[in-house]
This record gives sequence, C-alpha cells and structure tokens, in this order.
Amino acid sequence: MRIGVSGASGQLGKAVLAELKVRGAGHDIVGISRTPSAVEPPAEARPGDYDRPETLVAAYRGLDRLLIIPSHDVRPGVRDRHFVAAIDAAVAAGVDQIVMISSAATRETAMSAMYAPYYVGEQHLMRVAPHWTILRMNYYAETFAQMVPMGLRSGILPGIAENRVAFVSRDDLAAAAAGILVGEGHAGAIYNATGPTALTGAERAALASEVTGRTLRFAVLDEAGLRLGLGQAGIEAQYVDALVDIEKSYVQGCFDIVTGDVERLAGRSPRSLREVLLERLS
Repeated sequence: MRIGVSGASGQLGKAVLAELKVRGAGHDIVGISRTPSAVEPPAEARPGDYDRPETLVAAYRGLDRLLIIPSHDVRPGVRDRHFVAAIDAAVAAGVDQIVMISSAATRETAMSAMYAPYYVGEQHLMRVAPHWTILRMNYYAETFAQMVPMGLRSGILPGIAENRVAFVSRDDLAAAAAGILVGEGHAGAIYNATGPTALTGAERAALASEVTGRTLRFAVLDEAGLRLGLGQAGIEAQYVDALVDIEKSYVQGCFDIVTGDVERLAGRSPRSLREVLLERLS
C-alpha cells in the first residue's frame, strides 16, 4: 500500500512520517510538501502546494491512502480553500481513502470564525471522497506550553471565563493518525484525539506554577482586556483574533472532551499536560 502525508514538512507532518517509519513496514510512504527537500528518507518526497491545486493531483497520484494536514494560515477563507483543493485533488488522483486532520471545535459557524474551515473541509470530504476518516484534535499541549512564559511575565494566565480543556500532545496525535493510515476498519469514522484529563484554567495555571517554580494564577478578563494584553505581548493582530476565538471555543466547551481514541489508534496511552510541561519548561 502507498500512503501519503500532505503537509509533510510541518511539525505534525514530520511526526506522522516518523511514526509511519516505525509502523509502516511493507508500505511505501510519500511526503507531500511545498518544500519537498524537507521530507527525509525513506519517505519519497513529492512537491505539492495547497495554493497551487494543479500540483496536488500529480502529488497524490498512485496513493491508496492520504492524510491531509491543515495549513498554518489562519486568515479567513484560506484554510477552507486549502481543504477543498486538497480533497478535490485527491479524488481526481484516485485516492481510495482520505484522512483529514480536523478540530474538536468543528461545527457549523460563521465563516469568519477560527474553526469554520474545518467544518467546510469535513462536509466536503464526506460528500466527495470514496472513503474517508476524520481525526479531530484537541488543543495542542505544546502550544499551551509556548504560552506559559508569556503568562509568567505578568503572573497571570488569562481567559474570558473558566473552562476545561483536554490538551493533547502533537506526538500522540501523530501516532493516532499513523494508526489510522496503516490500520483497517476506519472508513466513515470520526475520532477525537484528546489528552487523558480535561483541566480547568485554574488547574493548568497551578500545574504550570508547579513545573516552573514560579507563580501563575488564572484570571478572567473581558474580551477587550484579553485583546489588549495579547497586543501588549507583541502578538500580531491576525493571531490576536485567532487566540480570542480559541478562548471563546474553550468557554463553549469545544475542547472539554476526553476519549480513548489515542490509545485505541496509537496503541499507547496519551501523555498528560504535566508530562509535556515538564519536557518543555523544566
């Protein structure tokens, strides 16, 4: 079987290829990227750019299964266009099973919202793919770890209300995706990759304090205050919008879900937020 990973040069793509190197014995692995030189052997490297759909059909041709990883572009109207282009190219190339990385926050929403592209992509995939699987991810534990130092400068972990999030590590998401790609019986399934526990804002602030040895407390701000603080931290306007949308999704309970899907698909228990913070911050 020939398995492709689209978006192979990003952090998740590289992690999936590493998992397939271990799990994919007997399969041909193909990494598709707009920078194919970043795809390491033994994977075959092919050029393919979500912004140049004409490159994708050739990149996907001959694949039996394909993983589509979303682009990093959070501007409204971009990710949904990328999803549709990649899915249509995979169908045109004759790919039998398409696996899409989506988000636990996926639902029908305003097109300007952060998670609207995932809904567009999922709906299109289900309409046109011969066989499909969706892997929805909870919020990255590593991304939370990156935000902690910014909070430590003020001693505050901000939010617009208390909430619960079951952070998942990138490596566990990659292992779950690889498990789908080399496994059987996943067609038509929607999985949720989560960490083992959903933590409140206060709980994760206390955990970050414990790991770093510095005081961090969870504080509720209004949206204007949150935007002001993010801007003062030097975050670009488009990313401030994205982070505010993420905070709103926290409060709506979009990431307050714990499943056994990582263990089921990857064959191992997911790492806790504590483990990731110890690795990244201690």
